[in-house]
Order: sequence, then C-alpha cells, then structure tokens
Amino acid sequence: MDRDNETMVAGFLLLGLSGKSEQEEVVFGMFLGMYMVTISGNLLIILAISCDPRLHTPMYFFLANLSSVDICFSSVTIPKALMNHVLGSKSISYTECMIQIYFFITFINMDGFLLSVMAYDRYVAICHPLHYTMMMRPRLCVLLVAVSWVITNLHALLHTLLMVRLTFCSHNAVHHFFCDPYPILKLSCSDTFINDLMVFTVGGVIFLTPFSCIVVSYVYIFSKVLKIPSARGIRKALSTCGSHLTVVSLFYGAILGVYMRPSSTYSLQDTVATVIFTVVTPLVNPFIYSLRNQDMKGALRKIILRS
Repeated sequence: MDRDNETMVAGFLLLGLSGKSEQEEVVFGMFLGMYMVTISGNLLIILAISCDPRLHTPMYFFLANLSSVDICFSSVTIPKALMNHVLGSKSISYTECMIQIYFFITFINMDGFLLSVMAYDRYVAICHPLHYTMMMRPRLCVLLVAVSWVITNLHALLHTLLMVRLTFCSHNAVHHFFCDPYPILKLSCSDTFINDLMVFTVGGVIFLTPFSCIVVSYVYIFSKVLKIPSARGIRKALSTCGSHLTVVSLFYGAILGVYMRPSSTYSLQDTVATVIFTVVTPLVNPFIYSLRNQDMKGALRKIILRS
C-alpha cells in the first residue's frame, strides 16, 4: 500500500455482536444484567472470605484473588460497551483501545495463573495432607500471586507495545464489543508476522504453562484418589476439585480455541467463544464455587442474615 493512500485512524468503531438495533437492545439488557450479577457475586465471595476466620486458608485466599481478577476482567470490556449503547455511539479512541488490550491480556493471563496455583493447592491438600500447612505457607501464597502479577503485566506490556508499532489505515470497524487483540490485528495494514509469532511463542508459553501445571497436578491427584479404599473418601477428595475442574474446562476450552491460531483465521464463532471467557466465566465462577462448597455457603448465609 502506498503511504499516500494510508489514513491513520484516531480510533475504532466497536460494532458489537449484532448489526441489528433490536438485537443490540437484547444484548445490552443481557450484558447489563450479567455484569451486575458478576460484580455482586464476586464481591460476596470476597466479603465472605474476609469476614469468616474459617476461610482464612490458602485455598480461599486464592479464590478471593480469582474473584477480584474476575471483577476487573469484566470491568475492562463490558462497561465501555454499555456506555456506547446508552450514548448511541460505537467509537473508542486509539488510546482507550490500547489500554483495553493491555488490561484484557493482563487479567486473562492472571485468571490462568490463579487457576494453576489453585490446582497446586489441591494437589498438596490431597497428596500431602500432613505437610499441607508447612508447604502452603502464607508467605509462599503471597509470593505465588505476586509473581503471577509481574509475569502477566510484562506479557501484556510486550503485546501492547507490539500492537502500538502497527499502522492502522482507513478501515477501523471492529466486529466485536471490545478491542480484542485478534480483530484489531486484522485491521492493520502493517505486517503482523512478529505479532503472530509472539502469540505462538511467548503467548503460547504463558497460556500453556499454567495449563500444563493444572494437568500434571490432576494426574497426581487422580492417581492418589484411586488408591483410597473407601468410596466416601473418594467422593470427599473429588468434591474439593469438582468446582475447580469445571471452571478450568470452561475457561481454557474457549481460550485455546480462539488464540492458539493465526489472527487471520479469526471468525464470528471465535467472537462467541470470546464472550464465554470474558462475560460468562466471571459470572458463573461465584456460583460454581459457592453452590458446591458447604463452608462458603455457610459464610454467605451469615452475611445475608447480618444484612
């Protein structure tokens, strides 16, 4: 493309999930309701863990951090989409878009790291119960979360800086409700080979390392569970992992299908999958962990009765 024919864009147009106004009204109502439930549910989880001394354990410490990340994750994308609908606008500035990409990458990676740390916690609890308090010391728990934040922020910074170096021309319409990195890459009139390469190399390592840790942890967990002689002991061991496995399956199933491919192959089906881990997963996490956990249900019941 000739440089004379390039027109640098000042922003992008977020076309949403549907081009029809009546469908956009339905999507707006759904997103608003789901966002309010997401914020309320995750805040209740954090409040319950903070107020109940019985829940001051490594497992619930990580769960409180996961709920905090889910609140931030939802707040990166949904409020802007809701605001644009209310104002009758579809625009987002270039700076806002890059900021959205940075925090989107940070929080999505942080979710994966926390799920990995929670899998390790379950491994220690089931495979080394007598050494649990010694192995999962508070200092180690804080260190694991802190290191995860550092790695995810550096990873987000790398991809955002690579995105900033690209040139975007006259086409600025994004068929999505937020600045998803892949649809934005497709709009660039620059060569995105380096960006795609970093997604497959650095991005692949960041995504697959926590996933591999989860798989290895559960291989050891299931091998230990199969050696338990009583059926009641097996059910008790698996009940502590069921919620976590459900969240992991929902989260990684959608992500691996979308981002472990070249950006040029991004399609409408990938947009739907993106909605699953940006909107649905943060929404259902509080319900999955609270409905299957007697201690959590007891703590939530106390908060409701006090209120």
